[in-house]
Amino acid sequence: MDDIKKAYTEHARDVYRYLLSLSRDEDLAEELTQETFFRAMRTIRSYDGSCKLSVWLCQIAKHLWYQWLDKHARHEQVELTDEIPARGSTEGSALLRMEKTALYSAIHRLPEPMRELVHMRLTGEFTFAEIGEIMGRSENWARTTFYRAKLKIIDEMR
Repeated sequence: MDDIKKAYTEHARDVYRYLLSLSRDEDLAEELTQETFFRAMRTIRSYDGSCKLSVWLCQIAKHLWYQWLDKHARHEQVELTDEIPARGSTEGSALLRMEKTALYSAIHRLPEPMRELVHMRLTGEFTFAEIGEIMGRSENWARTTFYRAKLKIIDEMR
């Protein structure tokens, strides 16, 4: 039990940041972080030490994220109401929204693992070294891949 407490103390923040980069939802990231450590505690015998513990935990977290997507995001229903949502009508906010939509559309069209790396870097605020470690690659690979992804996004938004 002390080992799992130690693992939680050392790695919970990184797992949370990783999940936040995927989900962009603080509450969901916190919930999935807790579930990650619960699953890790139940399956600790399957950890063979071939990778760092933080990488193994992030693999569990990613699996939980995909399960959550299968269960919720793809089957989300929108409730119809008689109310019309109010939106800002200023020209500036409309342009900003269009640019933001175009940016996220361009990111969405990136191939994996570029898309995941960009989300981790932008929303999870992971360093290139942390991204490389989580993805089982080098820091240099993460930097180079992010740079190439950035060029693709810029090119597509032109």
